[in-house]
Amino acid sequence: MTELDIAEVVQRADVPASTLRFYEEKGLISSIGRRGLRRQYDPGVLERLALIALGRTAGFSLDEIARMFAPDGAPVLDREMLAAKADELDRTIRELGVLRDSLRHAAACPAPSHAECPTFRRLLKTAGSGAVRGKRRPPVPTVRE
Repeated sequence: MTELDIAEVVQRADVPASTLRFYEEKGLISSIGRRGLRRQYDPGVLERLALIALGRTAGFSLDEIARMFAPDGAPVLDREMLAAKADELDRTIRELGVLRDSLRHAAACPAPSHAECPTFRRLLKTAGSGAVRGKRRPPVPTVRE
């Protein structure tokens, strides 16, 4: 396969040109030259962009993602870092599941008003501590029917 024009990469990777330029500045990808004013890329950039997208979706920072590539651009995945991120995602999934259950309970709570519902009061207390805004992550209250 021949080199790809920046417009082809934008279309095939569904990434704006500004993101490609930013990733170049960060050293995550590199163009192989220019044809006129347009950057040209090796076809391998598409796989690299897919790995970057996967890493971003998983919550890795761009600096962490940059460490996932060898100097030649080949992926070098740190298994311990991946396992730690998976553990973090497990915790987040558990917390969000409990939060979802709490909201469902509050929506169907038989108490005369939400102010009288102990579950809703615990949810408010958790939200007031900053957990909902992501500032702190205290334990999410459990739902008790």
